[in-house]
Formats: sequence, structure tokens, C-alpha cells
Amino acid sequence: MLGALLGAARGLPAEIRLARPEVTVTLRINQRARRFTLRPTPEGGAVLTLPPGVSESEVRSFLLRHATWLEGALVRQPAMVTVAPGCLLPVDGDPIEIAAVEGVRAPRLEGGRLLVGAGPAGPAVAAWLKRRTRDRLAPLAHDYAAQVGQRISSISIRDTRSRWGSCSAAGRLSFSWRIAMTPPQVQAYLAAHEAAHLVELNHSPRYWAVLARLMPDHARHKAWLREHGRGLHRYRFDTV
Repeated sequence: MLGALLGAARGLPAEIRLARPEVTVTLRINQRARRFTLRPTPEGGAVLTLPPGVSESEVRSFLLRHATWLEGALVRQPAMVTVAPGCLLPVDGDPIEIAAVEGVRAPRLEGGRLLVGAGPAGPAVAAWLKRRTRDRLAPLAHDYAAQVGQRISSISIRDTRSRWGSCSAAGRLSFSWRIAMTPPQVQAYLAAHEAAHLVELNHSPRYWAVLARLMPDHARHKAWLREHGRGLHRYRFDTV
């Protein structure tokens, strides 16, 4: 997990429940963090990322100072969307209506709509997004890896919260299947981003130089994810 640990692993509680605003804050320690980072979650909670070595009193003092900001941020959070017939779901960056059609066995794009069959739409659409992510990102990642003289040992597709992709020292790449909801250029950026880690397993200047060779305009796609990525987690794919 590249250093991201539950606060409880360092003697802190895993969560702190606030009275104002009324919210549960999950604590996470990141070995590379140099400051406190507080963010609301689409589910109506919040996550506080901490550097190692902080005390519970420091955490509570920080939350008290930022209570007003957090209260406003939670109000501004977009509402959760349950994936079901009639809702709009971004696919390749464009909003697509989900439509229930009798006889459809597996979700498919047709006529500008995502057709689903009988039964709960969420799990079926999630499975479809997973397949789409693998079909799109695997060839891109292998191509970018070849461009820097590297090989990928495996690719996994998951629903991760804290990152869009990862690369291990053994050459194993992992991607969030919610990436299928982003524009194709952003999908390509994620593939290039992780392929560059096959050369430099860090975010040093050398790493960014490798990524720039693969994708000179990577900065604007990174900016898109920073601005819009959090909103992709407001879509719920559980059974309705």
C-alpha cells in the first residue's frame, strides 16, 4: 500500500467521531506524508492522512481548527448516485443513460445508451466496467512498457479508493476499474504513469522525465483526475 496504514497501526484510533460537523473521520498514516491532509468522502465521511509520529491530541486539535472548513466541504459534496436504469453514468468521460431492455444478457453500449437486462443493474455494470478497463488499459500499458524497455508481469483490476493505479517492484500493475469512466486520454495517461514506474519506482525527477518521454502532455491529464476523479467514487454499484 506504499506506506498507507490505518491510524490504529501507529497507536491512534482508526476513526474519530466528531460532533461538529457530525461525521466520522478515518485516520490513515502515510510514511511519505509531510503534513496533515483532510478530505471529505463521497459517502459522507472524511479521511485524514497523517505523517508518522503524530499524537492523538495533535489530530484532535487539527480537526477542531478545521471543523468549519470540513462542514462546508461536506455540504458541497455531490450526492451519491446509485447505478440503476434511468441514471446517467460517465463512460469514457461522457454521460451515458442506463436503460433496462428485456432480453439483454450482458450490458452493452447501443444507440448512445448502456443497455442492461433484468435484475440489479449495479453489479452487472461494475463487471462490465472492469472488463472494459482491462481491455483498454492492458494493451496501452504493455505498449508503454515496451517503449521504455520493460515488461509487465501481471495486471489486476480493482476498485481502489486511495489511488488510480499502482506498480510493484515485481512489475505487477494494478488499475481502478472506475478509470473506464474517464476520457480515453486520461486512461492512456494512467497506463503511461504506471508503465513509467517500471523504470523508476518513485516520483523523483527521473521518474517524471520517463513519463514525459511517454506522454509529453501528461500534466493536463493528471490535472483532470485531480479535479474530477473524486466524483467518480460517488457512483454506487451495490444491489438495489
